[in-house]
Amino acid sequence: MRSPTIELTSEQIAFFHREGYLSIPALTTAEEVAQMCDIYDHLFQVKAGRDQGDHLDLTTTDEDDQEPALPQILNPSKYAPELKATLLRANAEAVARQLLGPEIIYRGDHAIRKPPRSGAATPWHQDEAYNHPAMAYDEISIWIPLQPATLENGCMWFVPRSHTGDILPHHPIGNNPRIIGLEVDDPESRTADAVACPLPPGGATVHHCKTLHYTGPNLSSEPRRAYILMFGLPPKPLEAARNFYWLEQQRTKWQQRVQAARQAQHQPQHQR
Repeated sequence: MRSPTIELTSEQIAFFHREGYLSIPALTTAEEVAQMCDIYDHLFQVKAGRDQGDHLDLTTTDEDDQEPALPQILNPSKYAPELKATLLRANAEAVARQLLGPEIIYRGDHAIRKPPRSGAATPWHQDEAYNHPAMAYDEISIWIPLQPATLENGCMWFVPRSHTGDILPHHPIGNNPRIIGLEVDDPESRTADAVACPLPPGGATVHHCKTLHYTGPNLSSEPRRAYILMFGLPPKPLEAARNFYWLEQQRTKWQQRVQAARQAQHQPQHQR
């Protein structure tokens, strides 16, 4: 692991806890961004982790013969271990410790690629809406663009202070239970105060798992590459589980692939 080179100011830490998000102009170097772009593009080219359920499309029914509108790779460092040894990873962990404390745990990484001239936005949502309803979470996502993130290609937007309430009602995108992506109910009434956060390559936004956020479609001529690192304090059980009914509605191809991969993993060797 590289030694971190970043230290947040007290003003940045206070801003994050008050507003639920933070924008950081630089988390790594231009040289490392260029190296990560090569790794990133290769992973998407080969659809790394497709059979394991780690490659999926957020906004469509994700058929194998379907052109993805918003492809994603969960746990890309599992398929490219060199991502674990980056300055970016070291600085992201340092940021997480400064915001949440020394007991943080690494919660995984994630890559999202918006194809050029794509109409696929990532709808308004809270990350915790995807989590287990019987647990309480204090987690952050650190979102890093590998090229400029602009209004044209889909930079991050946040609703300030939206992390101070509970999880809002969500539904599968388009109310289609075959789509894995979620969006908040009635987003127009909840996002009037939204703030856009354009970034240079290698910059970062940080947001709490309860913060409402969104990225627009990529209308540019180049792919929009985002790499995300997640950290959090250990989840705590709630006295009573919340009703995340939207998760129970879903019946997706992604869930089928994950289940098939788990069954194959537990199958005796002589039966494979």
